[in-house]
Amino acid sequence: MKVVLINGIAGMPAGSNHLRFRELFTGMQYSSKQQATPMMIGAEVFIEPGQTAEEIDTWFLRLKEAGMVVTRIRLFETYMHQSNGVWHYSLFDVAYKAAEKYGIKIYGNLFPATGFTDLGGLKFPNDEAHLHSIANYIKNVVSHFKQFKSCYGWVPVNEPGLGHFPQEQFATDRYGEWKAEQANPEYNSNGYDHFDFAGERFHLYYNTWFLQWLTKEIHQYDAGSIIHVNNHAIFKHVAEYDFTAWRDFLTSLGGSAHASWHFGYFNRQQYALAVAANCAIIRSGAGGIPWFMTELQGGNNTYSGFLSLCPTASEISQWLWIAIGTESKGAIFWCLNPRSSGIEAGEWAMLNYLNEPSDRMLAATEIIDVINANSELFEHAKEVESGINILYTRESLWVEKKLQIGGKSYESRDEGGVMKSALGYFEALSECGLQVNFKEISEFDFAKDDYSGISIILAHQIAIPSKYWPLLAAFVQKGGKLIADGLTGYYDENAVGTMRLGFPMRDIFGADILEYKAIEDVQDITIEGITLPAFGWVGLLRPTTGKAIANENNATLAIKNNYGKGTTWWLPTLLGLGSRVLEDYSHLNRFLKKALDHSTKHSPFTFDTQQKNMLMKTMRSGDSIVTIIVNKSAERREVKLLTQVASPEPTVLFANKGGKTGGNHISIDTEETMVIKWE
Repeated sequence: MKVVLINGIAGMPAGSNHLRFRELFTGMQYSSKQQATPMMIGAEVFIEPGQTAEEIDTWFLRLKEAGMVVTRIRLFETYMHQSNGVWHYSLFDVAYKAAEKYGIKIYGNLFPATGFTDLGGLKFPNDEAHLHSIANYIKNVVSHFKQFKSCYGWVPVNEPGLGHFPQEQFATDRYGEWKAEQANPEYNSNGYDHFDFAGERFHLYYNTWFLQWLTKEIHQYDAGSIIHVNNHAIFKHVAEYDFTAWRDFLTSLGGSAHASWHFGYFNRQQYALAVAANCAIIRSGAGGIPWFMTELQGGNNTYSGFLSLCPTASEISQWLWIAIGTESKGAIFWCLNPRSSGIEAGEWAMLNYLNEPSDRMLAATEIIDVINANSELFEHAKEVESGINILYTRESLWVEKKLQIGGKSYESRDEGGVMKSALGYFEALSECGLQVNFKEISEFDFAKDDYSGISIILAHQIAIPSKYWPLLAAFVQKGGKLIADGLTGYYDENAVGTMRLGFPMRDIFGADILEYKAIEDVQDITIEGITLPAFGWVGLLRPTTGKAIANENNATLAIKNNYGKGTTWWLPTLLGLGSRVLEDYSHLNRFLKKALDHSTKHSPFTFDTQQKNMLMKTMRSGDSIVTIIVNKSAERREVKLLTQVASPEPTVLFANKGGKTGGNHISIDTEETMVIKWE
């Protein structure tokens, strides 16, 4: 069987399923299936043998009582497909009928047969026979459950993403075939010998192929139906996801954001920030299709997860409002009821063991009530663009992982240094009340004629693929501002060093690099009169067209270069990661305010001064502006907002700890979330 990339889905016109999703979300009836609401919030109902029809009915009643309108159900083949080949759907029929009774929409999560201890489900087929088995499963399950009015759509695979090359025989057999079919690249590191990243590129392709194949199979039996997928462990697995390709066949993009599984780069005080960064990456990946947070941690961990925790009611409010503030069309909590078997027995639930709402469930209900009371406002709300774009490259993550050899641990060069550097800038700007785009470089629009007011931050992006060298040059030439931090551009896409005579980004960076020197701990570096935390390495530069803005012992350590209508700052040390290590972004933000002053003018509201351990999301809806402010500090904060809006009139829509506003002055308690509408 030859694996090919599928370009069309069962004869359906390109993008028609995207149109259907948009119509449903904007209240236009497209099919006989139940019409969607503009914002969908719910919790996953876990179905397993041993449950009674009365229990299942109670869980859907609890969803209804909480104002929740959507759920997701794992459709376990092992609980339906008998050893004699006969299918028994009765257990799940009870759930779909209960959903109909209470007006709940169901995303059916396909879950072909897998081991009892497999928490996440299969990611890829084992062999050709297994592929046919999956196709047979889809035929039976989709054909059966599409009959229910509660059947809203399908999740073809739970949490794609492995963290390593797929090991199944089906994948390894096809890898050689795929590799042989690849055309010779236009650029091959100018003849230098290099590592082979074909495995990583195949994995990227293979994820896309399998999702498309699953979509095609689903649409054979439920043509044009909604297709949604939830990636996971975004900060470690994101290089496996080709979101721009997925837009062609997905109806919506989603994700899982579980603090106990996915936030290893953060401490608990930073979990709201982690959710914000997670949401920003998914929003960018979705592009022109909607996005929806498929899984938010809703309950306690006991033995599952990489750490044990139970979200507080305040954290539930923070995470859900942050998702909404990043244009998510809602969220589903994992999960409503505790499962009774397996590694996760008794865990994760929003209900207690007596099927009563927990404080976390009540917190979600309070938010649902606010959204329902202001449905028009939130239906049309769009995140305000700051003009600032933090870009990451898959190749940087691949190269960083490839070059790990063990030895002493260094925050700067361990796996994670690339992502943590980008997160440092994200957190710094968040503390200013700015929201920034967090994009894979392929998701950035390089086709504009003018980039005035637009900025790109490349924070320690060690590998910049050759095709982006001229695109970045054109970006700056057309008025854009570029900040290159750390070892940005140190390698090409094949991990071949570029920092030599003839450095390909010499013109836009405005200097030649002499060498990088490793440094221990954090050291001070003064750039344009601002003392900043150098970390990991410092680069020694020789200016060409650029102006030296940091010098030490007759050596140039940073450059500002005017190129065309734009400007580049080359800062060859890890300022973002150094600030993150020190847990102090005050100096970095002083520099960013100076470098990116134009970008703050895009935002109708910002904090008047940096607010450590706080963040703000800003949305525009018609003539109204909505700000969502989260205080993760240990004390009540009195904050003044700078505004571009003349005499704004505030209305507090949500404040779960008594927060108040007087004009543009905000009083917000520790762990509080405030949602304010400004007219």
